[in-house]
Amino acid sequence: MQRIFSGIQPSGVPQLGNYLGAIRNWVKLQDAHDCIFCLVDMHAITVWQEPEELRRHTLTQAAILLASGIDASRHILFNQSAVSAHARLAWIFNCVTRLGWLNRMTQFKDKAGKDRENHSSGLYVYPNLMAADILAYKATHVPVGEDQKQHLELTNDVAQKFNHDYGVEFFPQVEALIPPAAARVMSLRDGTKKMSKSDPSAQSRIELTDDADTIAQKIRRAKTDTDVLPDTPAELETRPEAKNLVTIYAALADMTVQQVLDIHNGQGFGPFKNALTEVVVGAIAPIGLETSRLLKDETHLQHMLRDGARRAQAIADPIVTEAEKLVGFLK
Repeated sequence: MQRIFSGIQPSGVPQLGNYLGAIRNWVKLQDAHDCIFCLVDMHAITVWQEPEELRRHTLTQAAILLASGIDASRHILFNQSAVSAHARLAWIFNCVTRLGWLNRMTQFKDKAGKDRENHSSGLYVYPNLMAADILAYKATHVPVGEDQKQHLELTNDVAQKFNHDYGVEFFPQVEALIPPAAARVMSLRDGTKKMSKSDPSAQSRIELTDDADTIAQKIRRAKTDTDVLPDTPAELETRPEAKNLVTIYAALADMTVQQVLDIHNGQGFGPFKNALTEVVVGAIAPIGLETSRLLKDETHLQHMLRDGARRAQAIADPIVTEAEKLVGFLK
């Protein structure tokens, strides 16, 4: 079976956009792949994290993934910092990767902006750690969105250069698994901005821990316009808030936007929000309920993550140990 590596940062509570863009796809991939799912807490601290919050978010994230359908008995779920192979291989890759390659990474430029001199060096070499995450397991495929495709290309550059420098065919080339086109979920308060777990307003997003009443309240308060729903998707293009709500409905109901409009065109947002609430609650509220149940037994969650780390280490340690021998480290 193809080996898939996927990572998600435990910084903040995942929201609806994370679910539709990544988590739901991960659940589907489990049937036909050997999956390694990682809570990338080392990546998270490239920007400041309150330590207790990071620990809490790591457990919450684990619970959410389990509640969403990740099977930690058939596959591997663990937190990155618990497996030393990631850091060991990342340092080797820091020494393989050329500065010019990192200077081309657009995500660092976007995050750092004009204040790049005040950002952590960890944020700068983030792609090297990402390469280590993947290649420590000799993963063959990685599900990536548009924002990570450049980092995966760098992973292959690093693997190729390592192989060339040490005269081996040790690390494989990794293929991107492009998920089915995911709905672009926007803020409930501003249809021109992406829904984000870092937005100061919790009213801007549906979190995967929200209960049915909270979901209903957020949808009821979601920004709309004064017109009724149109007949065609093209008519939504100048109405960002309306387009966002229809898109969410379509994604969670496994319908096209046109199919949603065929049912609801001509309606005002009062009736449509009631219908949307039913769809969102049906999909997301069970995840929140199961997450809450799992978090009542943190000892079990910690045991599950430790077991996942043990199984991950069993795969990664021999690979990274061999890489260290190739580099010339004395063991």
